[in-house]
Formats: sequence, structure tokens, C-alpha cells
Amino acid sequence: HDGLLKEEYIPDVSVEHTAGNLWREMLRFKACISRLDDAFFCLYFPPEQERGYSRAGWFGNVLKEGLGEDPTNKERIAKLLRFVSTGSEGKADVTLEGYISRMKTGQDTVYYVIGDTPEAAAKSPLLELFKKKDIEVLLLSGPIDRWMMQFLTEFQGKKLVNIAKGDLDLGDLADKEEKEEKEKVQAEYKPLVDEFKAALGDSVEDVRMTLRLTDSPSCIVTDPNGLDPAFVRMMKAAGQDVPEPKPILELNPNNPLVSRLKEQGAFSPEWAKLFLEQAQLMEGEQLKDPAGFINRMNMMLMDTIGKKSVN
Repeated sequence: HDGLLKEEYIPDVSVEHTAGNLWREMLRFKACISRLDDAFFCLYFPPEQERGYSRAGWFGNVLKEGLGEDPTNKERIAKLLRFVSTGSEGKADVTLEGYISRMKTGQDTVYYVIGDTPEAAAKSPLLELFKKKDIEVLLLSGPIDRWMMQFLTEFQGKKLVNIAKGDLDLGDLADKEEKEEKEKVQAEYKPLVDEFKAALGDSVEDVRMTLRLTDSPSCIVTDPNGLDPAFVRMMKAAGQDVPEPKPILELNPNNPLVSRLKEQGAFSPEWAKLFLEQAQLMEGEQLKDPAGFINRMNMMLMDTIGKKSVN
């Protein structure tokens, strides 16, 4: 309103003087924030078993957002995060420092997998080899974790790797025999892989054999440089036009179904589609043609029942 602030009340101060005062106040404010920062970190980050778990519940998602919004303090924020892992019995009490302290000899990577929920992530077939070798894997879940991992790619010199991306390379953790078997399997199953590729066409980026599975017949992974399929679905739901990445189908040569298909005359294109759809369901994806999937399942069941009746 007129008259609340009259010109004579405004001090006659030079621009240089004002700028100097402003700069001093900014420095003072920054120092204050830094001290508050330190106090918060000390309060929040006592020994893990005493307070960390409960306070992670209070600030968890806010801290995760901070990784992208405050890159200067990314390492400090990452120390505060708590995760569920394959070794935590469902409790979100695993820190990155704790994980690194338990890494096996020769391991130089922090492994993680993302599902819709920690429980869903824990059931991913991608974990089968890690469980066999007793290698701990972080179980992440939900949109916020997918977003967070775009920024959290390294911690204390250790890379964080999504086991659902690219070909699995365990480095020094892989046995010499495994490396030799992998080469042998690729050559032995090449005709079957070619049949899968022909049947699936451009619905997949690639088909290959893998030793990452111990029980499941198949799994899907994505290109290491590609977008996460769940992240793409989330962006599309928000109205964004995002190209959908094609999955890479991996087959387990030690699964009886896969080894049976290698026999002469056992393969059919319907089997290839069924293997892909099963793998997609295991990763929580929605099928583009659920009716076709049901028909294929019924056809396979009828075929099995028919053979048993004949016998």
C-alpha cells in the first residue's frame, strides 16, 4: 500500500556495499547449513544396529530423491540409505558400506535387481546363480528406486550393477569351468537359438544361452545402455512418448525343457513364444497378447495329456 515504505526510509547504500553485504550473508548462511548438515548426518548415522533402520523409514524416499537433486552430497547421502538384500531376511537394514564389507574375495561390484516390490525382486530368476554362489544382491523396488539408480552408479569406488542388464559377467567370481562350459553351450545350442530367433522375429533384440539360471528355463534381460522396461511403462503412463526397448531372451541349457527342445523335431514356434511370455511374467511385465498365451498353454497341456493317454 502507498505510504508503507517511503523513500526517505530506504538507506542510501551503494551497489558495491549491498553486494558485499549480500555475499557475506550468503557465506554465513552456507556455513550454517553446512553445520546443520553435519549435525543431521551425525544424528541419523549412528551404528547401524542402533538407530539407522527406524530413521531410514522416516526419510528413505526423501534421501533417495536427494541423490539426484544434490550431487555434491551424493556419497554422504548414499551412506544413509538402507536396502533389503538377499541376506537381510526381508529387513531394510543393509547399508552400502555393510554390503561392501561382506563382498567375496575377487568381487568388485555391488549387484542389485529391481522389482515391483522387494518380495517380487526376491523371486526373480535372475538371482538363481547368485544364490548358488552365495553372492549378496540388493533387492530394490518401485519407481523411486528405478529413478534413484540413474544417479547411484558408484559408491566408494565400487560400481553398482543391475543384474537385469546385459550379459552376466562375474569376473573373478566365475569358475574357469563355467567360462569353458559357456563357450561349449553357445556352439552346441546354436541351431536351437537360430530357431528361436526366427520364431520370435523383431519381438526380441536377441536370443542367447546363459548359465545365470539354475532352475528356470528362461529369463529376459535388457541392453546395458537401454532404458529400464518398467521405467518406460511409467513414462508412457504419464503420457510421454518413449520408445519401448526389446528384451533379450536367455535360455538355460540345464533346464529339461530347453534340452528337450534341442532334440530333432521337438521345437515349434509356439514354444519360443511361450518361453518369452513366461519370462516376461516372471519379471512382472504385462503380456501384449494374454489370450494367445492362454491358448498356447492349453495347447501344450492338451498335447501332454494326449501323449500320456497314448502311453
